[in-house]
Amino acid sequence: MIDILILEDEQAALHRLIKIIKQTIPEARIVGSEDSIESCVEWFDSHAHPDLIFMDIHLADGLSFEVFKKIDVTVPVVFTTAYDKYAIKAFKVNSIDYLLKPIKQEELEKSFEKFKDWKKNKTTQAIDYDKLFRMLKENQDSYQERIVVKYGQKIKTIEIGNTAYFYTAEKVVFLCTFDSHNYPIDYNLDTLESMVNPKNFFRINRQFIINIKAIDQMFSYSKSRVKILLSPPSSIETIVSTDRSGKFKLWLGGKID
Repeated sequence: MIDILILEDEQAALHRLIKIIKQTIPEARIVGSEDSIESCVEWFDSHAHPDLIFMDIHLADGLSFEVFKKIDVTVPVVFTTAYDKYAIKAFKVNSIDYLLKPIKQEELEKSFEKFKDWKKNKTTQAIDYDKLFRMLKENQDSYQERIVVKYGQKIKTIEIGNTAYFYTAEKVVFLCTFDSHNYPIDYNLDTLESMVNPKNFFRINRQFIINIKAIDQMFSYSKSRVKILLSPPSSIETIVSTDRSGKFKLWLGGKID
């Protein structure tokens, strides 16, 4: 048997992946499925490492790369995502593979063959996740230029550069343009954070990603935080969270972590 753990926060994608795995890998046994970094870490605290992990890049509480900061993962990982900006050579090194959603059976078969090769030669093949992340950071130099929005029966595209900020309200994510138009969008803030250029946009808290050009005024606030007045104005108070204030001040000066 081959024990497989799946990290996926979309139920439809999870069910599809399980179905394809069972069709492609008869000896597979799904030992767990988690939808967040937190639940994944908890799973590893009480279970032995599986033989293989299918890991969505965007989980419910952030990018799945954070898992590797909390757990010493020593087994192969097949990354999955709907965003081809991650499809770079880095995902093809060190027995790591990458599948673009919707996942096709023939592509999964190739990943499984790669897994079998790794298993056969694992005494000589080390999985260097640090190298992966370094290569990822070096190669991520392209960012989304436009975003599709829907309002009523209409669909339009908006230039990312014309976006003043993204925010959540009542569990819905909105885009606000510099001419004060607000549109609901089908991305969460974690996904958007990876799509936009960090030179221009910063995640100030769990509710807002702002464009540096949208900052009208800033004020010192309690606990070393910063209060921001945006342009166009937001009806929601915008305060840089304590844990992000240090990086925010560096970002204002042009330094990106």
